[in-house]
Amino acid sequence: MKYVIVLADGAADYPVQQLGGRTPLQAAATPTLDYMAQRGEMGLVRTVPPGLAAGSDIANLSVMGYDPRRYYSGRSPFEAASMGVEMQPGDVSFRCNLVTLSDDEPYSGKRMLDYCAGQISSDEARELIAELNEALATEKIRFYPGVGYRHLILWREGPYDWQFTPPHDISGQVIEPFLPRGREKEVILELMVKSHRLLKDHPVNRKRGERGLNPANSIWVWGEGRRPQLPSFAEKYGVRGAVISAVDLVKGIGICAGLESIPVEGADGTLNTNFAGKARAAVEALLNGLDFVFVHLEAPDECGHRGEIENKVRSLELIDQQLVREIMEGLAEAGVNFKLMFLPDHPTPLALGTHTGDPVPFLIYRSGAADVKPGLSFDEAAAGKSSCFVEEGFKLMDYFLDKAPLAAIL
Repeated sequence: MKYVIVLADGAADYPVQQLGGRTPLQAAATPTLDYMAQRGEMGLVRTVPPGLAAGSDIANLSVMGYDPRRYYSGRSPFEAASMGVEMQPGDVSFRCNLVTLSDDEPYSGKRMLDYCAGQISSDEARELIAELNEALATEKIRFYPGVGYRHLILWREGPYDWQFTPPHDISGQVIEPFLPRGREKEVILELMVKSHRLLKDHPVNRKRGERGLNPANSIWVWGEGRRPQLPSFAEKYGVRGAVISAVDLVKGIGICAGLESIPVEGADGTLNTNFAGKARAAVEALLNGLDFVFVHLEAPDECGHRGEIENKVRSLELIDQQLVREIMEGLAEAGVNFKLMFLPDHPTPLALGTHTGDPVPFLIYRSGAADVKPGLSFDEAAAGKSSCFVEEGFKLMDYFLDKAPLAAIL
């Protein structure tokens, strides 16, 4: 048996007036998911334990089978692992977004115009991060380039007393109430202020302005953490696996769990990512000896944060047609028995532009399933009608991988 999880980041949502009171999952044309729903199992799962922040770090850790209350030590250390940045036990890492702030003065009076600086490219961002590292790095603090707008700061033997706000939570708002707080907040705030002075007139940003694109005119620091300690996925579940994602966070969780990270050319975490390439990579990995593949798609989450209704619907259609269908057909043509689970990690409602900790729908399909339930579709409402509700999301992996009966995880 081969096992595939397809995780559509932030896909779950609330009913949207512009979609006739439907959610994006209900509005999207997803014949593959509907086919699976009519022959599989649906339910709801709580991926974010009560009291924890509704983030992709917590939720993806839970979906991968690790109790966040036990194993979570911060977001950015997983990104550091993906980027090959080695952390010592006393080090603290931080997510470093390239963002677009307004021209208001002083710095604290600026507004968060764009948490991802117009989806800045990795090549452009790499040049900016190199500039910041050359100008602002110290013996203990260094900058490391990541993918797109997502980057890393590492503070050797740094303090671990912080209160940060994710930039995607404050779109359009004045940043003063959300600036860093903590014992040494002045250090981080100084990096942010100086970054604006260095970046606002940088040649990269002048060229972006000429093309009508948002400038990456500041960094925004958040997502602090220390080096994580995850038990091996192979030892925990007895299967060898891999993760396929454009996002360092998800790749890093997999790497920390001992999973292989499979790169895919053209995978960039946006609506234009290489969906078909990810599908081919997943099928090839399973046919070449791996037992389990975790495929992560960031596009629905990005569209949710940006309030892009049509694009969020479109992202789900592309995932259905170019990825899920291709995986199913590829494995079926090879004569492989497989199970496929499709789910979001958390909702990213278009109306809110940020994450929530609401339970999300999940769908499990086993190849060769013959029992058909006509008319079913995969969406939040249909899954909510099921009697299956998994309160502790990290236990769902045990059921999916046939390590525990359903009754044992409910």
